[in-house]
Amino acid sequence: MNPRIASLEKMLDGPRDGALLRFSLGNEYLKAGAPDAAANAFRAAVERDPNYSAAWKALGKALAEAGDSAGATNAYMAGIEIAEARGDIQAAKEMKVFARRLAKAG
Repeated sequence: MNPRIASLEKMLDGPRDGALLRFSLGNEYLKAGAPDAAANAFRAAVERDPNYSAAWKALGKALAEAGDSAGATNAYMAGIEIAEARGDIQAAKEMKVFARRLAKAG
């Protein structure tokens, strides 16, 4: 197993567990070519912090890489709504582009 992933997994369910830890774990899974595991980590991140627009964007990416276009689109749409509400305009723009690409590919 990837040592970075192993290190992050050791912290799960401990005092430092939270949205950022889950987000970091998801990114490591994506780098390792494990989009399903990444999606699970990003889902856990948004469950812990539903306003974490970067985690919504990453969840969409992981789901798209895993072949779940509908799930990816739903994640992007949720993320766009949250990002716009928080004034995170750049993240919203990026997710709109990714959602459009999925719609064209579908």
